[in-house]
Amino acid sequence: MGSVALVFAGGEPPPHSALVDLPRGDFVVAADSGLHHAIALGFDVDLVVGDLDSADPAMVAATAAAGAAVERHPDVKDATDLELALVAVRERGFTDVVVIGGHGGRLDHFLANALLLAAPAVAGLRIEARVGDARLHVVRDVQELHGAVGELCTLLPLGGPAHGVRTENLRFPLSGETLRPGSTRGVSNELISTVARVSLDDGVLLVILPLPRKAAR
Repeated sequence: MGSVALVFAGGEPPPHSALVDLPRGDFVVAADSGLHHAIALGFDVDLVVGDLDSADPAMVAATAAAGAAVERHPDVKDATDLELALVAVRERGFTDVVVIGGHGGRLDHFLANALLLAAPAVAGLRIEARVGDARLHVVRDVQELHGAVGELCTLLPLGGPAHGVRTENLRFPLSGETLRPGSTRGVSNELISTVARVSLDDGVLLVILPLPRKAAR
Protein backbone atom coordinates (compact mmCIF):
# COMPACT_ATOMS: atom_id res chain seq x y z
CA MET A 1 0.00 0.00 0.00
CA GLY A 2 0.97 3.61 -0.55
CA SER A 3 -0.96 6.32 1.27
CA VAL A 4 -3.55 4.71 3.53
CA ALA A 5 -6.67 6.18 5.07
CA LEU A 6 -8.03 4.68 8.28
CA VAL A 7 -11.76 4.84 8.91
CA PHE A 8 -12.99 4.10 12.43
CA ALA A 9 -16.62 2.97 12.47
CA GLY A 10 -18.97 2.83 15.44
CA GLY A 11 -20.30 -0.26 17.17
CA GLU A 12 -18.39 -2.35 19.66
CA PRO A 13 -14.73 -1.51 20.38
CA PRO A 14 -12.42 -3.42 18.04
CA PRO A 15 -10.71 -6.43 19.68
CA HIS A 16 -6.95 -6.64 19.95
CA SER A 17 -6.87 -9.02 16.98
CA ALA A 18 -8.23 -6.26 14.75
CA LEU A 19 -5.26 -4.05 15.54
CA VAL A 20 -2.43 -6.44 14.64
CA ASP A 21 -0.31 -4.91 11.85
CA LEU A 22 -2.67 -1.93 11.62
CA PRO A 23 -0.89 0.92 9.80
CA ARG A 24 -0.85 4.32 11.48
CA GLY A 25 -2.53 5.83 8.41
CA ASP A 26 -1.86 9.04 6.50
CA PHE A 27 -5.42 10.25 7.07
CA VAL A 28 -7.67 9.19 9.94
CA VAL A 29 -11.44 9.49 9.74
CA ALA A 30 -13.93 8.84 12.52
CA ALA A 31 -17.47 7.94 11.48
CA ASP A 32 -19.59 9.31 14.35
CA SER A 33 -18.92 7.24 17.50
CA GLY A 34 -15.92 5.68 15.78
CA LEU A 35 -14.26 8.76 17.25
CA HIS A 36 -14.32 7.06 20.67
CA HIS A 37 -12.44 4.04 19.32
CA ALA A 38 -9.85 6.12 17.45
CA ILE A 39 -9.05 8.25 20.48
CA ALA A 40 -8.98 5.28 22.85
CA LEU A 41 -6.37 3.67 20.58
CA GLY A 42 -4.22 6.80 20.49
CA PHE A 43 -4.92 7.98 16.94
CA ASP A 44 -4.99 11.64 15.97
CA VAL A 45 -8.19 12.16 13.99
CA ASP A 46 -8.14 14.34 10.87
CA LEU A 47 -11.87 14.24 10.08
CA VAL A 48 -15.05 13.50 12.01
CA VAL A 49 -18.07 12.80 9.80
CA GLY A 50 -21.71 11.81 10.33
CA ASP A 51 -24.83 13.05 12.05
CA LEU A 52 -22.90 12.80 15.33
CA ASP A 53 -25.86 11.47 17.26
CA SER A 54 -23.66 8.91 19.02
CA ALA A 55 -20.37 10.74 19.47
CA ASP A 56 -19.64 12.52 22.76
CA PRO A 57 -20.10 16.27 22.00
CA ALA A 58 -17.22 17.20 24.29
CA MET A 59 -14.96 14.74 22.49
CA VAL A 60 -16.02 16.12 19.10
CA ALA A 61 -15.30 19.67 20.30
CA ALA A 62 -11.90 18.71 21.68
CA THR A 63 -10.99 16.93 18.45
CA ALA A 64 -12.02 19.96 16.40
CA ALA A 65 -9.98 22.24 18.70
CA ALA A 66 -6.98 19.99 18.04
CA GLY A 67 -7.31 20.71 14.31
CA ALA A 68 -9.66 18.06 12.94
CA ALA A 69 -12.31 18.95 10.39
CA VAL A 70 -15.90 18.13 11.32
CA GLU A 71 -18.51 17.33 8.67
CA ARG A 72 -21.86 17.25 10.40
CA HIS A 73 -24.79 15.80 8.43
CA PRO A 74 -28.52 16.00 9.19
CA ASP A 75 -30.09 13.30 11.34
CA VAL A 76 -32.37 12.44 8.42
CA LYS A 77 -30.01 11.33 5.66
CA ASP A 78 -29.79 8.78 2.87
CA ALA A 79 -26.45 7.19 3.86
CA THR A 80 -24.91 5.62 6.93
CA ASP A 81 -22.08 7.40 8.71
CA LEU A 82 -19.65 4.81 7.36
CA GLU A 83 -20.71 5.50 3.78
CA LEU A 84 -20.24 9.22 4.34
CA ALA A 85 -16.76 8.53 5.71
CA LEU A 86 -15.76 6.38 2.73
CA VAL A 87 -17.04 8.99 0.29
CA ALA A 88 -15.02 11.64 2.15
CA VAL A 89 -11.90 9.49 1.83
CA ARG A 90 -12.50 8.94 -1.89
CA GLU A 91 -13.07 12.65 -2.50
CA ARG A 92 -9.70 13.41 -0.91
CA GLY A 93 -7.92 11.17 -3.39
CA PHE A 94 -7.15 8.12 -1.27
CA THR A 95 -7.50 4.69 -2.83
CA ASP A 96 -6.30 2.38 -0.01
CA VAL A 97 -8.58 2.22 3.02
CA VAL A 98 -8.65 0.19 6.21
CA VAL A 99 -11.98 0.22 8.07
CA ILE A 100 -11.85 -0.60 11.78
CA GLY A 101 -14.97 -1.53 13.73
CA GLY A 102 -18.59 -1.62 12.67
CA HIS A 103 -19.34 -4.84 14.56
CA GLY A 104 -22.13 -5.22 17.08
CA GLY A 105 -25.18 -3.07 17.63
CA ARG A 106 -28.03 -3.18 15.12
CA LEU A 107 -28.01 -6.11 12.70
CA ASP A 108 -29.41 -3.98 9.86
CA HIS A 109 -26.57 -1.48 10.24
CA PHE A 110 -24.00 -4.27 10.31
CA LEU A 111 -25.33 -5.93 7.16
CA ALA A 112 -25.74 -2.61 5.34
CA ASN A 113 -22.17 -1.61 6.14
CA ALA A 114 -20.78 -5.01 5.10
CA LEU A 115 -22.56 -4.74 1.75
CA LEU A 116 -21.46 -1.11 1.44
CA LEU A 117 -17.82 -2.19 1.25
CA ALA A 118 -18.50 -3.76 -2.16
CA ALA A 119 -20.94 -1.13 -3.46
CA PRO A 120 -20.40 0.70 -6.78
CA ALA A 121 -20.24 4.00 -4.88
CA VAL A 122 -16.87 3.01 -3.42
CA ALA A 123 -15.61 0.96 -6.36
CA GLY A 124 -12.51 3.15 -6.69
CA LEU A 125 -11.30 2.20 -3.20
CA ARG A 126 -9.20 -0.82 -2.24
CA ILE A 127 -10.82 -1.73 1.05
CA GLU A 128 -9.74 -3.92 3.91
CA ALA A 129 -11.96 -4.05 6.99
CA ARG A 130 -11.24 -5.25 10.51
CA VAL A 131 -14.71 -6.22 11.75
CA GLY A 132 -15.01 -8.05 15.04
CA ASP A 133 -12.55 -10.95 14.94
CA ALA A 134 -12.42 -11.08 11.15
CA ARG A 135 -10.60 -9.38 8.33
CA LEU A 136 -12.53 -8.57 5.17
CA HIS A 137 -11.14 -7.79 1.73
CA VAL A 138 -13.12 -6.49 -1.22
CA VAL A 139 -11.73 -8.09 -4.37
CA ARG A 140 -12.51 -6.68 -7.82
CA ASP A 141 -9.42 -8.02 -9.57
CA VAL A 142 -6.74 -9.68 -7.45
CA GLN A 143 -5.93 -9.86 -3.74
CA GLU A 144 -3.07 -11.41 -1.80
CA LEU A 145 -4.16 -12.88 1.52
CA HIS A 146 -1.96 -13.35 4.58
CA GLY A 147 -2.78 -15.64 7.47
CA ALA A 148 -1.92 -18.82 9.32
CA VAL A 149 -2.01 -22.26 7.75
CA GLY A 150 -5.41 -23.77 8.52
CA GLU A 151 -7.11 -20.38 8.82
CA LEU A 152 -10.58 -20.29 7.29
CA CYS A 153 -11.30 -18.20 4.22
CA THR A 154 -14.76 -17.53 2.79
CA LEU A 155 -15.47 -16.07 -0.66
CA LEU A 156 -18.86 -14.39 -1.06
CA PRO A 157 -19.97 -12.88 -4.39
CA LEU A 158 -21.88 -9.63 -4.00
CA GLY A 159 -24.06 -7.68 -6.42
CA GLY A 160 -24.16 -10.51 -8.96
CA PRO A 161 -22.08 -13.48 -10.07
CA ALA A 162 -18.29 -13.41 -9.71
CA HIS A 163 -16.82 -14.82 -12.92
CA GLY A 164 -13.42 -16.37 -13.53
CA VAL A 165 -12.58 -16.90 -9.86
CA ARG A 166 -9.14 -18.38 -9.34
CA THR A 167 -7.36 -19.23 -6.10
CA GLU A 168 -3.86 -20.20 -5.08
CA ASN A 169 -2.91 -21.89 -1.80
CA LEU A 170 -6.46 -22.62 -0.69
CA ARG A 171 -7.41 -26.18 0.20
CA PHE A 172 -10.34 -26.26 -2.24
CA PRO A 173 -9.01 -24.53 -5.37
CA LEU A 174 -11.09 -22.64 -7.89
CA SER A 175 -9.90 -22.42 -11.48
CA GLY A 176 -11.74 -19.81 -13.51
CA GLU A 177 -15.10 -20.67 -11.99
CA THR A 178 -18.27 -18.70 -11.30
CA LEU A 179 -19.59 -18.06 -7.80
CA ARG A 180 -23.20 -16.91 -7.62
CA PRO A 181 -24.94 -14.93 -4.85
CA GLY A 182 -26.85 -17.21 -2.51
CA SER A 183 -24.55 -20.16 -3.12
CA THR A 184 -22.47 -21.38 -0.18
CA ARG A 185 -19.77 -22.92 -2.32
CA GLY A 186 -17.20 -20.32 -1.30
CA VAL A 187 -17.81 -20.74 2.44
CA SER A 188 -15.12 -22.19 4.76
CA ASN A 189 -12.22 -22.70 2.42
CA GLU A 190 -8.85 -22.93 4.15
CA LEU A 191 -5.35 -21.52 3.77
CA ILE A 192 -2.66 -24.12 3.10
CA SER A 193 0.11 -21.51 3.11
CA THR A 194 0.74 -18.26 4.96
CA VAL A 195 0.19 -16.43 1.68
CA ALA A 196 -2.72 -17.13 -0.66
CA ARG A 197 -4.15 -15.36 -3.69
CA VAL A 198 -7.65 -14.76 -5.04
CA SER A 199 -8.43 -13.23 -8.42
CA LEU A 200 -11.42 -12.90 -10.71
CA ASP A 201 -12.26 -11.65 -14.19
CA ASP A 202 -15.53 -9.89 -13.44
CA GLY A 203 -17.70 -9.10 -10.43
CA VAL A 204 -17.00 -8.47 -6.75
CA LEU A 205 -15.95 -10.85 -4.01
CA LEU A 206 -16.04 -10.23 -0.29
CA VAL A 207 -13.26 -12.34 1.17
CA ILE A 208 -13.61 -13.03 4.90
CA LEU A 209 -10.84 -14.39 7.10
CA PRO A 210 -12.40 -15.21 10.48
CA LEU A 211 -9.69 -15.59 13.08
CA PRO A 212 -9.59 -18.74 15.23
CA ARG A 213 -10.98 -18.13 18.71
CA LYS A 214 -7.65 -18.67 20.44
CA ALA A 215 -6.02 -16.07 18.15
CA ALA A 216 -8.79 -13.56 18.68
CA ARG A 217 -8.41 -13.32 22.45
